[in-house]
Amino acid sequence: MLEEVIIKVERDKAAAHLTLRWKGGTLNEIDLALPRSRPATIRTDEDTIALVRRLAGHYPDAVIAGILNRQGRTTVYGHRFEAGRVGNLRRHWDIPCFEAGPSSTKGELASIKKAAVVLGVAPSTLHRWLNDGIIPGEQLTPGAPWRIRLTDDLIARFSETAGDGFVTMHEATRKLGVSRQTVLQRVKRGDLEVVHVTNGRKKGIRIKVITRQSELFDQTS
Repeated sequence: MLEEVIIKVERDKAAAHLTLRWKGGTLNEIDLALPRSRPATIRTDEDTIALVRRLAGHYPDAVIAGILNRQGRTTVYGHRFEAGRVGNLRRHWDIPCFEAGPSSTKGELASIKKAAVVLGVAPSTLHRWLNDGIIPGEQLTPGAPWRIRLTDDLIARFSETAGDGFVTMHEATRKLGVSRQTVLQRVKRGDLEVVHVTNGRKKGIRIKVITRQSELFDQTS
């Protein structure tokens, strides 16, 4: 019965005009409203949301913003993160804010700056020990601040004076007949004891060298 349908679409008005021609020549015209397409939902990527969720348990919003910026992340509108924007993101996704809790029984987890004050050394010294692998550090994600757990064992490695048997790094390499790097490797493995003297003009690293330990280097490093 229907011979032809003519459709005219007016996209600017979100409307369509239909002309129906029936057998016998009768015409019917119909105007229809077209559904307007919804704009794509703009949302923060899942990886950034997951990272904020992870960091929020350890850092306030301002620190989290700095971490996100150092990783090159931006908001959905291309802005740098600030404390307020991190806070808005947290609230939108029901992420709890940071709350400082009691120190762990295994030692307080402190920033490099705070640990340096407690241990009586410069922050650069702790960074150097971290890089050399002499002391362990924690970093939740690239760009996050390093943190050091202040255990009794770690604190004991920083002393005003060195005990018997401790010598400078130069003397240790000479007595053991190995390179500085080899000495550091043995320190990392726990084969050699190390302390950092924090008092007087002769501040610095000291290695404990005894006859028994020198035998460790008879083998090929």
